[in-house]
Amino acid sequence: MKKKKPAKDTAEFDKRFDKGEDIHELIDMSKATILRGGKKVRITLDIAESLVHEIDEIRQTIGVDRGALIKIWLHERVKQEKGAA
Repeated sequence: MKKKKPAKDTAEFDKRFDKGEDIHELIDMSKATILRGGKKVRITLDIAESLVHEIDEIRQTIGVDRGALIKIWLHERVKQEKGAA
């Protein structure tokens, strides 16, 4: 099995990942860290059924749990908002 060429930059890495390419060889897991957000707090949201169906279509495409996808999106948005402040 031949070794894959490393991605030139993050944009190329993201593009290859989005295409479904196996990127495990491109990641140095020895430098990976696990971030723990501290104490968990449960929240309840009332969301339109049509939005839930749209979220489910997206999560099935990328193969993640609905709750995990929503948590990722919330985390990304909070980082974005904090960066804009």
